[in-house]
Amino acid sequence: MHNLIPAHGGKLVNRILTGQQRQVLLDRIPGLKRLVLNRREIADLEMLATGAFSPLDGYVSSKDYESILHSMHLTNGLPWTIPITVSVGAEHKAKVREGEDLALHDLAGKCLGILELEEIYPYDKQREALQVYGTNDIQHPGVAALHQQGEYYLAGKISLINPIAHDDFNKHRLEPRETRLLFREKGWRTIVAFQTRNPVHRAHEYIQKCAMEIVDGLLLHPLVGETKSDDISADVRMKCYEVLLENYYPRDRVVLSVMPANMRYAGPKEAIMHAIIRKNYGCSHFIVGRDHAGVGNYYGTFDAHHIFKEFDPRNLMITPLFFDYTFYCTRCGGMASTKTCPHGKESHVFLSGTKVREMLARGESPPIEFTRPEVAKVLMNHS
Repeated sequence: MHNLIPAHGGKLVNRILTGQQRQVLLDRIPGLKRLVLNRREIADLEMLATGAFSPLDGYVSSKDYESILHSMHLTNGLPWTIPITVSVGAEHKAKVREGEDLALHDLAGKCLGILELEEIYPYDKQREALQVYGTNDIQHPGVAALHQQGEYYLAGKISLINPIAHDDFNKHRLEPRETRLLFREKGWRTIVAFQTRNPVHRAHEYIQKCAMEIVDGLLLHPLVGETKSDDISADVRMKCYEVLLENYYPRDRVVLSVMPANMRYAGPKEAIMHAIIRKNYGCSHFIVGRDHAGVGNYYGTFDAHHIFKEFDPRNLMITPLFFDYTFYCTRCGGMASTKTCPHGKESHVFLSGTKVREMLARGESPPIEFTRPEVAKVLMNHS
């Protein structure tokens, strides 16, 4: 038996109820007060229930909330950088009481689970924005979402009693327990994860393959929850990943699976969260690229690298792999980075996501030095 990295906190959380436990709660639902969740909160509920947010088994208490904002750790000492919360406004807060259970519903009225309400507490939106996102600018998508929330947080353990239905990527929706089982079946002990919300281009492919040289396998793990409106859709991205893996990667060394979380665009603090999440999925290594989970100009290019120095590696356990600017160098005749290429920028082919979107809008195919022809074709067909 190959030993995989333990989940964060030592044990993978499972809050998906089955059998008699589930039936007992199902019978109680008609008599419970409702809390309707938005898309981000539903994604968080799924991440909590499957153990992707281990060791959390529910929405954080006021003590853990304060500890996260103040020290980037939970009260038990484990690294944690973004509070996982659910909020209500003052009107709803007046209708619920600590100690009661709430039925968690989606927007269509389906009951997904139960919240054992342990605590109701107020919070300061501006303070949280500064501590988590480093800014109070309402133009930041994470800050904007925060300011649209209610004024009170509800804390307590959750239980999922009905599956969260998805009508896309179902063959690629593997929970942490499933990726861990698959890795064991493959005989993998060391796995590197790659976080992406964009199509994989040649620079991404280069750093993935560099990482693959030192591990048993790669988990290509695109985030398919809610992203910014101008990000390329998850459906198009998945088509890009599939044609890329079919033509340019060894099939027995890569697993493509989606992550249901939403992007928060918290830059360096989200990089830490993304590493912890992939640890829970069974990964031993995590690629941290340029401007990881960034947006606009809110974070420095390599802030997501520097933040890892603030954590004891023995507590994080997952090994971060840091990569510099990568590009195609016309003089080297191949992919390189600023760590390996001696030539000037005039020899480097480097395109931003914005530049690529502009080319696609004009009906132009990105150059082969930037993206594989098969990927460019998918992008062109959906632009």
